Amino acid sequence: MKKTILVAGATGSLGGKICRELISRGAEVKAIVRTESNAEKVNALKDLGVNVIQTDFNDASMLESACSGVSCVVSALAGLHDVIVETQTRLLDAAVNAGIPRFIPSDFCTDYMQLPEGCNRNFDLRKIFADILDSRPIQATSVFNGAFAYVLQYDIPLMNTKNRTIAYYEGKSGWEIDFTTLDDTAAFTAAAALDDTAPRYLRIAGFRVSPEDLVPLTARIFGSPFELQNQGSMDQFMDMITKIRKQHPEGEHELYPAWQQMQYLYSMFAAHHNMLDNGRYPDLNWTDAEEALTRK
Repeated sequence: MKKTILVAGATGSLGGKICRELISRGAEVKAIVRTESNAEKVNALKDLGVNVIQTDFNDASMLESACSGVSCVVSALAGLHDVIVETQTRLLDAAVNAGIPRFIPSDFCTDYMQLPEGCNRNFDLRKIFADILDSRPIQATSVFNGAFAYVLQYDIPLMNTKNRTIAYYEGKSGWEIDFTTLDDTAAFTAAAALDDTAPRYLRIAGFRVSPEDLVPLTARIFGSPFELQNQGSMDQFMDMITKIRKQHPEGEHELYPAWQQMQYLYSMFAAHHNMLDNGRYPDLNWTDAEEALTRK
């Protein structure tokens, strides 16, 4: 008998890929979308074979109805407190009330349990929701994928193709950072959604690279190695982030203000996965660093 999986946030890049992967594994897929969702993205989901349900996320009865007959809810929602905490809690409670056995929250990031409060505003929101999730009578599985690999193509300080530099912080030039592509994260999440025995936490990394590793990698890809640059201590970096955050309070209402992007970079150097669960689903093929960096 086919399992039915409900996906929230399916019109987003990761959510749409999770739907595709679930269907490729033979699952029935429902997607709840807001009435104002982009029509082109909604039609793309329908073309995949997804049962799209337009829903008012503030209406508990509509959410509960959408959960009917579902074996797992997967949230790929993105946003601030109103989404990650408030909307996800409404979705969680609808799943509990509908008798759904499993829930996968939108925890697609570095293992935030290793980080103290205040290191990353968006991770702190996930911690708040995690406490709520663990208080409900439902089996939860969080997928920690490290950073999404595409950020390496954004000329962040870690690897800046314009300046041909690679940033690191004192004592961290050999620190391995976890990266996973969107496609690989979606494939793993789909497998986990169909796995009734999946544990509370799963940690993956399509590839792990340190600033030192990026030197020969940039030489192969760009013809000559980028220069390693010491950016000072992690404490100095955090002090700078805190100062910039105070100077730009408007960023508290933005998903990715400049200081939040800096917090993500700080998190890459502050926490990584001690053990990986990549081998849990042996049919998956992982994208390596070179392929991820050269992929268009």
